[in-house]
Amino acid sequence: MGLLLTGGFVFRNGRFENLDVAIDQGRIVSISPSLPREGFSVIELQDRFIVPGFVDVHVHLREPGFSYKETIASGTAAAAAGGYTAVCAMPNLKPVPESRETLQAELSAIARSARVHVYPYGAITCGEQGTALADLAAMAPDVAGFSDDGRGVQSREMMREAMLLAKKLDKPIVAHCEDESLLTRGWCVHDGDYARAHGLTGNNPESEWRQVERDIQLVRETGCRYHVCHISTKESVDLIRQAKAEGLPVTCETGPHYLVLCDTDLRDDGGFRMNPPIRSAADRDALLAGLLDGTVDCIATDHAPHSAEEKSRGLAGSLNGIVGLETAFPVLYTQLVETGIVPLELILDRLCVRPRKIFDLPGGEITEGAEADLTVLDLNRPHIIDPATFRSMGRATPFAGWGVSAAVAMTICGGEPVYADLNRQEDVL
Repeated sequence: MGLLLTGGFVFRNGRFENLDVAIDQGRIVSISPSLPREGFSVIELQDRFIVPGFVDVHVHLREPGFSYKETIASGTAAAAAGGYTAVCAMPNLKPVPESRETLQAELSAIARSARVHVYPYGAITCGEQGTALADLAAMAPDVAGFSDDGRGVQSREMMREAMLLAKKLDKPIVAHCEDESLLTRGWCVHDGDYARAHGLTGNNPESEWRQVERDIQLVRETGCRYHVCHISTKESVDLIRQAKAEGLPVTCETGPHYLVLCDTDLRDDGGFRMNPPIRSAADRDALLAGLLDGTVDCIATDHAPHSAEEKSRGLAGSLNGIVGLETAFPVLYTQLVETGIVPLELILDRLCVRPRKIFDLPGGEITEGAEADLTVLDLNRPHIIDPATFRSMGRATPFAGWGVSAAVAMTICGGEPVYADLNRQEDVL
């Protein structure tokens, strides 16, 4: 029996319309103001909002190799709870997917356990060590692109060689930009006011933007499609804006935490430790401006779970990485949309539509005949973010205890509900 979503508002052509959506055999079969109910299991949405399934182009699912932090099953359950019907999984795994053979372990785990669509990345270099090129050609049919996320490719010549081959394969290079020669050993926060006030070693923002600058020059030489991971500095925004104005095939992402926090919000808690670090208010404001003017193409969480022990040592001693799949939309809606800073339609474009176009992923539109990958949003669901309720095995987040006003009510992937919470009982704020 198919599904009939009724009583909701459907996001189509950049606006919301009061329409029913009928789903059968994994696809949308009809969209109309009033559809017959016979032959369908009816879901009453009560004025909730139906949007294309979110996609996160930057997550860490940790399997194979680090299943004590996260698994394909737990990570994709978290994705479903956050409204995501597709994620792109980073390659810092064990084994690192650097060849067809080493990629197979991850592909097998995805086929066995994933609750939403998972598109893996292949590594740029063997072991993500930057010394030898991975077998990009062998992995190309099965990956979204190539990344050494977690480390920047330090060698200009190595990156140029990778870009030339990726160009031939028509796959993007997805770059973690970090010039290690510009970093002070033992950094734990942004090199700014908080670091100086608390006697902590800071991360020099130039370490990010200098490598962005280098790589954009390589894009001019190679013509490679190039996507910059988790930008955090105002200089990176300016460089990418200029590259787009030149017509270069350059895109980028930033995370919710960089859009709503700055280093004056830091606490000595592992939930505030990530790479790149949360930076200054000027950097945050530049990222917001880049989001509004189209420089920032995607909002990606960099969901990076660790064990409780690994995140229990405060800012100075915890590992880099926070979880974000289950908090992204409520935080973005409450902090940016309700406050009038960013229109909801723009947030949905960066979560649902533009990332799919950049990475050639299916979906992103609610049309008859399309695969039924849908997210139902409740924009009137006040609640408190409680990491104890996360589906992810990771719990470290800077948003613990925050009051938010919206939630994901249902996620449908391939026509099947993979997450549902239609109860409107409100928490006490």
